[in-house]
Amino acid sequence: MKNVVIVGFGFMGSMHAQAYAQIPNAKLVGIVDKDPTRAQENLAKIGLSAPIYKTLGTAFAKQAVDVVDVCVPTDLHKKYVMAAIKAKKHLFCEKPLATKLGDALKMAEAAEQAGLHAMVGQCVRFWPEYQAFYDFVKSGKAGRLLSLNLQRRSARPTGTENWFRDATRSLGAAVDLHIHDTDYVLHLLGAPAAVTSVGTKDEFGWSRIFTTYHYANTAVVAEGGWNQPPKWGFQMAFQAVFENGAVEYDLLAKPTLKATIGEGTPEPLPFAQPSTGASAANVGNLSALGGYFNELQYFIGCLERNEAPKLATLRQAAESLRVVLAEVKSAEKGKTVKLSQIPA
Repeated sequence: MKNVVIVGFGFMGSMHAQAYAQIPNAKLVGIVDKDPTRAQENLAKIGLSAPIYKTLGTAFAKQAVDVVDVCVPTDLHKKYVMAAIKAKKHLFCEKPLATKLGDALKMAEAAEQAGLHAMVGQCVRFWPEYQAFYDFVKSGKAGRLLSLNLQRRSARPTGTENWFRDATRSLGAAVDLHIHDTDYVLHLLGAPAAVTSVGTKDEFGWSRIFTTYHYANTAVVAEGGWNQPPKWGFQMAFQAVFENGAVEYDLLAKPTLKATIGEGTPEPLPFAQPSTGASAANVGNLSALGGYFNELQYFIGCLERNEAPKLATLRQAAESLRVVLAEVKSAEKGKTVKLSQIPA
């Protein structure tokens, strides 16, 4: 059994709490939030209970803690990640790992030197349909992947104290939202040689970005943006073409994932949806805990076996951050940027 403290109990902290409630070997023993009233209200919304503390130090003094789960705004990640490492606690941190590449690399090195297990919430690697697509690509059932086009679109989020709308804290949609697809592309194909990006910049930072990832044998593009109209909602989707087939995913379609092989007709592509008995409908815009449950179940499983996670590690998260920062630089400069041009 691993005792977990969640730091920051807004939208994502609530999602993680619901996931831990469905994992037999995890126990939520505390919440750390500067606004205990709001934290208590969010706990009540999801039908859970846990002690609430104003500081991480108080939580450590009151509880036996194995894992610190960091769900605060991105600019505060380093503070709590390093505090967890100093206290010799395993850690899970939401994405992006940091606002600066150098900070991300320092966190990764510190966790490694302390001998701790750590992961970052790059949940798309664990989203059921994206897992099924990864397996489909690696199986070679439709031949080589020729092209991949990914989209992630939403209305503009707010967050506590409107932190998402402060580009110095969130780095805008180009980093906070779009990093999901960039990380997945790296998971699937490895790092590109370079990126070419254009986008829309406003008072909230880069609110939409379009990127071409430079690979030798596969054409890959992705779009990410959160400047849709306020009531528009959320969509994630992708389209892939192979030598002998195609796959399409759309969160808003039924079925969400379908494949066409050879001369056949489009058919649903099977995927394993976790049966958690919990819904995220009351705190977010996704219909099930999906990848949030899968990533945390994987992490707790690694801890139970005393194995270092191989997926969504801090090093991998730092590399994904390097790529999205290269994308932002490309959009700003109006030219292609090599990854080597993004120093730590």
